[in-house]
Amino acid sequence: MRKSFFLFLILTAIHFVPVVSCGAPEVQSARDTGDQEQLHQYSKKEISLLRSLWVGSLPSLPKDPSNNFADNPLAVQLGKKLFSDTRFSANSKISCATCHKAEIAFSDNKPLAEGIGTSTRRNMPIIGPAYFKWFFWDGRADSLWSQALGPFENPVEHGITRCKVVLLVIDHYRQEYEEIFGPLPDLSLQNCPEKASPLLDDPVSQKLWDDMKPEDRESVNRIFSNIGKAIAAFERLILPTPSRFDQYVEGLLQGDPEKIKNILSPEEIEGMRLFIGTGNCTKCHSGPLFADDNFHNLQIPKRREIPYDRGRADGIEKILADEFNCYGKYSDAKSEECVALNTMDSDTEKYRGAFKTPILRNVAERAPYMHAGQFKTIAKVMAFYQYPFDFNLMSEFGHSTLSDKELEHIEAFLQTLSSPLSSP
Repeated sequence: MRKSFFLFLILTAIHFVPVVSCGAPEVQSARDTGDQEQLHQYSKKEISLLRSLWVGSLPSLPKDPSNNFADNPLAVQLGKKLFSDTRFSANSKISCATCHKAEIAFSDNKPLAEGIGTSTRRNMPIIGPAYFKWFFWDGRADSLWSQALGPFENPVEHGITRCKVVLLVIDHYRQEYEEIFGPLPDLSLQNCPEKASPLLDDPVSQKLWDDMKPEDRESVNRIFSNIGKAIAAFERLILPTPSRFDQYVEGLLQGDPEKIKNILSPEEIEGMRLFIGTGNCTKCHSGPLFADDNFHNLQIPKRREIPYDRGRADGIEKILADEFNCYGKYSDAKSEECVALNTMDSDTEKYRGAFKTPILRNVAERAPYMHAGQFKTIAKVMAFYQYPFDFNLMSEFGHSTLSDKELEHIEAFLQTLSSPLSSP
């Protein structure tokens, strides 16, 4: 196999989504010309693209109309504690932080997520989540707080019920909860059995839930949703800090040649030019978080041990049925404020096998890549993009015109997107 093939596979393994250009003009390599004066020269269009990717272009933290507690400092602190509390799992060993490790961009290095059991997808990083409208690989949640609820009742993640979550909050976080959300109702094992759940595929759990009084079920759901809102208040403050790429762009925008001359190597600069130009990467990896918050079907080869994954097609059906979506009664938003749902394309056939574009910040530390960890390295991702398994994808996402050396330069550029994350 050509070296290029493996090199391009890495760009896909990176949880990379179609790398297609915004139409930037092809740029001649400054290194090839041997003219060092040209190394830091860019067209107006290139400057505009680089500015759009710069972390300094991130707007102020957006409001979440569905979560009235998103910016409550007390909710942030409660959410931070809940994020790391292993008591909220069936074996008392799993927390959100187990799979979303701060030292690995709030992700991990496993091909498939592991909690109580093993999932069929890998973890996504938590970086700047407040700027997105869809969550999970299939976008089955439309808010950060509703996303936070899903893992609790997932049998292969935390593996507990919402009643268990509520009872743990009553036992261990009563004062903190009530300072934020008001008095807790009178719930106990008698009217909120630990195994009661409307979601688990277990007739016993379902019957226990159905036998609860309607007002008690309502209380449980309200507390459960508030727990998600507290966790979201913490997670929305996990933000990127300037990477070497950002330092370079900032100096470039300031017109300071001395500041930028030693930040990036010629190879990294060449990779950056290719990324915004003939590499066609910014079609999907756009904006300061290098992700378009959209879904694409690249026909990534499936793992043999995992059944076919319908991706976004399933996500559309799940988000519409979710009682914790923006339209639901546990949301604090008015229906007209539910932008994601109001503008959602619900064509399930169109999105069969499509998955959300992953962000590229800190991508170098997050191997393996893609929605099920199919590719071990960035090089293998890039090789995949060079020669997609479906010939019809070649014209849109293929990079057959790029040389092996150019692919190496793009990979070198991706290394410059790493930086420490800021969190409460």
